[in-house]
Amino acid sequence: MKEVLESNSRKRRDRLYIIADILSIAKSGSLKTQIMYKANLSFAQLNEYLSFLLETKLIVSNSRAEKTVYKVTSKGMRFLQNYAKIRDLLKADGKRAGENSTPIFTLDGNCYKIRD
Repeated sequence: MKEVLESNSRKRRDRLYIIADILSIAKSGSLKTQIMYKANLSFAQLNEYLSFLLETKLIVSNSRAEKTVYKVTSKGMRFLQNYAKIRDLLKADGKRAGENSTPIFTLDGNCYKIRD
C-alpha cells in the first residue's frame, strides 16, 4: 500500500489540507483571487471554502478600497498550529522532533503491528 501511495506522483489534497493552505495564504491578508491562484482552486471551490471559513470564524473579511481582504483570525491560527502538530504526528517515516528514530510499527504481511 505504501509503495502505491509513494509511486502516485499526483496526490489528492484532503479538505483539511486545503483549509490549512487557504489559512496560511491569508495570514497577512489576501484578496480572493490571490487565494484562488495560490491554493490552486476553482472559483466555485474557493467560494465554498471561504463561506465555510467565514461561518466557522477561522477567517474574517474586511473591505479596503472597494476590495475584500481575507485575514486569518486567532482561531484560524490555532487551527494551523494544531494542523501542523497532527501532520507531524502522522509523518510516514516515523520521525518526530525529540524522538528516537526507531519505528514503533512493523509491517506484518498487509498489516501494521505495534512493535514490542
